[in-house]
Amino acid sequence: MPRKWIDIPPLWLAAFLLLAWWQARHHPLGLSFGPVWADLLGGVMLGAGLLVMALAITEMRRNRTTIMPHGEATQLVTSGIFSRSRNPIYLADSLILTGLVLYWDAVPSLALVPIFVWVIEKRFIEKEEMFLRRKFVARYERYLQQTRRWL
Repeated sequence: MPRKWIDIPPLWLAAFLLLAWWQARHHPLGLSFGPVWADLLGGVMLGAGLLVMALAITEMRRNRTTIMPHGEATQLVTSGIFSRSRNPIYLADSLILTGLVLYWDAVPSLALVPIFVWVIEKRFIEKEEMFLRRKFVARYERYLQQTRRWL
């Protein structure tokens, strides 16, 4: 199976989620936010992540470009949720990870969130930005000045 179909963000997210779930289930270390706060905040973050992802995918489909990180973008999408974040799907992944870590009350696994963000930046975002910079030149430079990478 080609690497481009194995090395994708959803699999990285699944791996980090599995690690957080395992930690919560087998090594809670006696740390807890309390079920009410963890469930509420985790649910809000999970819901926000799913909403941001849906908005981003809808906007990319509307612009008829790929959502696959190894695919070639045919359009520079700067409208909708992309006017707020250059990487809303990766932002959504981070919100989903944080939300489920909180929901599972896996306090030590909160350390996985910045590690996940770093992995996503190094494995995907930096390469995508280099490609977009070469393909869309001045338009992409303007977009960089107007829109933050995450929020």
